[in-house]
Amino acid sequence: MAADEVNATDTRAVPLAPLPDHRDVNMPWWQELWCRHAHITTPLRARGLPCDIEFGLSAYIVRVSLPDDSHLLISPPQEPPSRRPPGDPEGWIATREHPDDQTLFEVLYDSAPSDDPRARQRPEARHGGSAQPLIDAIDHRLAQLGLLPHPALPHESPHVHRAQPTPPPPARAIPGTPDRGPVYVYGDALRALTDRLNGAESHADAAALLHQILEPTDGLLAQLGDFFEAAGEKAKEAGEDDGFDLSYDLADAAAEIRSLGEVLHVAEDRMRDLTSLAPAPRLPSTPTRAPSLPPRALRSAPPRHTR
Repeated sequence: MAADEVNATDTRAVPLAPLPDHRDVNMPWWQELWCRHAHITTPLRARGLPCDIEFGLSAYIVRVSLPDDSHLLISPPQEPPSRRPPGDPEGWIATREHPDDQTLFEVLYDSAPSDDPRARQRPEARHGGSAQPLIDAIDHRLAQLGLLPHPALPHESPHVHRAQPTPPPPARAIPGTPDRGPVYVYGDALRALTDRLNGAESHADAAALLHQILEPTDGLLAQLGDFFEAAGEKAKEAGEDDGFDLSYDLADAAAEIRSLGEVLHVAEDRMRDLTSLAPAPRLPSTPTRAPSLPPRALRSAPPRHTR
């Protein structure tokens, strides 16, 4: 992930704490938030502290897991909420809490400005939204508590600069047609196969098409599993935490695809054994010639009486 490249010169001597283990890490919105908070998370991860981004009362916050199962919550002002963009607030508030001990609540740092002129501000309020004083205060307190897995490195830069969001890469031209846009060759090939399946006149024809998908060596599922496995190996080449995490997700996808092929390995034979029913003859909606009605009987005239 691009955020892990921030302050690489400061953290290369020790491995970073792992990334969060949830699906949001693959979502663009979460990655953007992670980049915006990298000036907070990267120094803490370099100290062996796992971090995550989540939504608090009114803004996104950084949750830091500690070795004693307590955690830090690092947030901008939330009541009233900060009007500044995520990762660049007017001040930071860091508290320590424990999910199973409601009596544990400690304010480690609070540089948020106060709207009340009579309120007594903490000494760190003069630092505002600067990150380095926040990291220093966390270092100091966690070292006192014995909860700092890795202390700050002697050669570490004294300043932690706020990470700027990584600009999106320039769009690359994808060949296509003017009326359809980009061409997806492999998707179109599979769509054509689906159209052939929809138009198959017998179950034997449908089974032959299933063979193209389910053949265990050269079928589409087998090749798709190889594709995701190769993509995972390519992700590892980056040598970054996110690259390894991505490789695990891709390897899981490859395993699931191959497992699906094993589950459906007899689907082709079962499809072939089905008996296609001959289509029932369709009755005409209206008769070609309406039958004539029987002739209407004429009433006989009553006999005349003569005098």
